[in-house]
Amino acid sequence: MVVMVGVVVTAAAALAAGCLLGRLRPWQRAGDWAADQVRFTSTWVRSSTARQAVGVLAHPVTTPRTS
Repeated sequence: MVVMVGVVVTAAAALAAGCLLGRLRPWQRAGDWAADQVRFTSTWVRSSTARQAVGVLAHPVTTPRTS
């Protein structure tokens, strides 16, 4: 009985996390940010080297068809 309750609670938590991630769309937001960092040169010139590296590495990972 205890195992069944654990399975139900785990399934409910996974469902809630999936719904939350579906609403927040972090993958799409990260892809949009990375595309903006690579696409617009004014932010590219003014940003730091670490930010440029993160943008360049995140762009092909988040949006492989457009990079």
